[in-house]
Amino acid sequence: MRWSGIRHKLEKVYLAESLKGHIQYFATSYSKCPDHEGRAAILLDGKEIISGGYYNNWTKAYLFPKDEKYEDRMSQEMAYIDDTAVQLGVFDQRCFYEAFYIFDNQSIDASLKSDNMLVRIFAVLDKRVGKRKLLGMKEEIEQEEKSFREFYAIRANAEGLCIQQ
Repeated sequence: MRWSGIRHKLEKVYLAESLKGHIQYFATSYSKCPDHEGRAAILLDGKEIISGGYYNNWTKAYLFPKDEKYEDRMSQEMAYIDDTAVQLGVFDQRCFYEAFYIFDNQSIDASLKSDNMLVRIFAVLDKRVGKRKLLGMKEEIEQEEKSFREFYAIRANAEGLCIQQ
């Protein structure tokens, strides 16, 4: 699927009504870069909430915790995206595409429990997650990673649930 189709599904098919017009997804490849590398972002009212680019993978890789778990993930071309990768912007448009493919091909409950942070973010912004589900998640939200808590708060506040982050 091309980016235009992915973006259409994320913004028009899956996105909660309360967020339509507020959340935008962005991904691009730069034709003049070697291998057409690029970047990706999620914006709220035009402001980037998270963003990442291919070259961050190399310029910020030293900031990852120094253990085997993260070294393996860096060598897998960032197929796995966790909170550290989201916070550092160590993901690119291909990671976005892969996360969408996972999200688009599994249940919403599986997406909310995914190890891939981008998949979980797509899921919490999804219209299939209703107010009751959001309220049910409130008890465990403090144990969640920072990026997920931020998007949970955006969604809950948009639904009028006034959840403090």
